[in-house]
Amino acid sequence: MKYSRIIPVWLFATCATLSAANWPGFRGPNQDGSSPETGLPEKFSKTDGIKWAADMPGPAASVPAVWGDYVFVSSSNPATQKLMAMCLDAKTGKVRWSHEVTDGYQHDDRSNLASPSPCTDGQLAYFFYGTSVLVAYDFTGKEVWKRDLGKDYGNFGTQWTYSSSPVLDNERLYIQVLQRNQAFEFHGLQKGDPNGKNESYILALEPKTGKEIWRQVRPSDAQAESLEAFSTPVFHTHNGRRLMLISGGDTLTCHDAGSGKELWRMVSYNPSRIGHWRHVPSPVAGDGIALLCAPKKEPVYGLKLDASGTVEPTWTSESKEASSDVSTPLFYQGNFYVLDSDRKALACVEPKTGKVLWRGEFPTRVKMEASPTGADGKIYAIDFMGNVFVVKAGTAGFEIVHQATFGQEGATATNNDKICRACVVVANGNLYIRAQDRLYCVGK
Repeated sequence: MKYSRIIPVWLFATCATLSAANWPGFRGPNQDGSSPETGLPEKFSKTDGIKWAADMPGPAASVPAVWGDYVFVSSSNPATQKLMAMCLDAKTGKVRWSHEVTDGYQHDDRSNLASPSPCTDGQLAYFFYGTSVLVAYDFTGKEVWKRDLGKDYGNFGTQWTYSSSPVLDNERLYIQVLQRNQAFEFHGLQKGDPNGKNESYILALEPKTGKEIWRQVRPSDAQAESLEAFSTPVFHTHNGRRLMLISGGDTLTCHDAGSGKELWRMVSYNPSRIGHWRHVPSPVAGDGIALLCAPKKEPVYGLKLDASGTVEPTWTSESKEASSDVSTPLFYQGNFYVLDSDRKALACVEPKTGKVLWRGEFPTRVKMEASPTGADGKIYAIDFMGNVFVVKAGTAGFEIVHQATFGQEGATATNNDKICRACVVVANGNLYIRAQDRLYCVGK
């Protein structure tokens, strides 16, 4: 393939405004939920400040990937029972191209198979689904390569729908599969490979071809469902070394990003070996500290990135002050922000000490499972009903500076096809807010 003619166009588009930034994947340009964007709209609503609203074929918990004038969206289509890869025009919201990638909609009533978020490196866009199908398209919509990782490495052995997102880093495409060590059946479906080893692993692929670079086995002493993780790998540079952080299986591990070699491992946060502690939040790193959220209203742990071997936490939170069962924390302007999905509360945490600088509760009765986003001195959070809350960032205290509703008409907190789970995306001066029926672009 030839990219030389079109890459400069995208680069010019992304450099047109100095404060503009792309959002290349699940947790943004820094892989910590933050964006360097400034000058974002201060007040907005479902009818105010809307540049465009694009109809979605179905629900998804995945977030868009934005690169210049291209918005990549993964979606389900309940009407056709298909999983979709879409590209929208960032200026107008019009569909540039759309493909039916694979059959499927959902394996259970908790989520659907379009939960992994797409990612892009400015050359290709990568879409991954809970069916284990992974596909790459160029920016014109031409399929470059396609693989079914379940056929190549065995069916994914997770009880609930697989939802880890692919991540691009340093010319590698990473896929995380943390699963049970034995095959089983769930809702009539075969989970895991009855003829395989059912190992948990990290896969590094060549982005241009999809070919395997390496496959790193990631062992764990966890039991049953606690072996399962729906988190996404996070990459971070510390002391000149590129690190990969993996959460799940009752622990946090730190790896050399280039080789996958494990550098250190946290002692288990589940010493009793409880068997139903599946893991959802991804880790986050900042100020020399890696943050890990244990599930089920358990504490948050801070660990030094320059550790080695088996590691004890540097600090442990009081679980009632800082905890997250689902949402991935944010690192922004020197602090961690931990969103408690069940208590609907946000905590500002000092990285070095774990001290909770402030904690505030959102005025909502429904859960908040989407991860918080930081940009323009603010924190953006969204609840199940599509209520977007804008909180002032910093150490002064919890202050909601704006609130707007983007939820789908007729939505209820128990209707999984209509609740909002995708975090707010910030790119090129705009906010991208995904209600289940539409993707909204909000800007000045």
